Amino acid sequence: MEHHQIIFESQIEHSLNLSGVEEWLIRVMAHLNVASYDITYVFMSDDDLLAVNKKYLNHDFYTDIITFDLSDGDVAVEGDIFISLERVKENAVTHSASFIHELKRVLVHGILHLVGFDDKTETLKAEMQNKEDELLRV
Repeated sequence: MEHHQIIFESQIEHSLNLSGVEEWLIRVMAHLNVASYDITYVFMSDDDLLAVNKKYLNHDFYTDIITFDLSDGDVAVEGDIFISLERVKENAVTHSASFIHELKRVLVHGILHLVGFDDKTETLKAEMQNKEDELLRV
């Protein structure tokens, strides 16, 4: 049974304009041939994401994204993706990119983890970045 759901939640005040982003993510899922999905994005502060990183992954460092794969077989791709908007803003400046471009890169990065991509080695990281670049054009 096909299930298509993308949810955006926020634990912090922000003035994000996500107009068109959900439609783009739907195109991304179609491009990846994912027929059934249930993804929740949760936007939070650096400190809140650090707390998640420490509690669930035992990592004591800031990050822009943490992805939890919740797939249980009923839905092809299911997960919760936690994103630090502060870190995305910093990364956009570091990479001379617009905030929305960097946010879309992070949004799709989480999806790629859910469909099986990994970034634990430099080679895998490069493959994942190439796929991110491809999906940003979808």
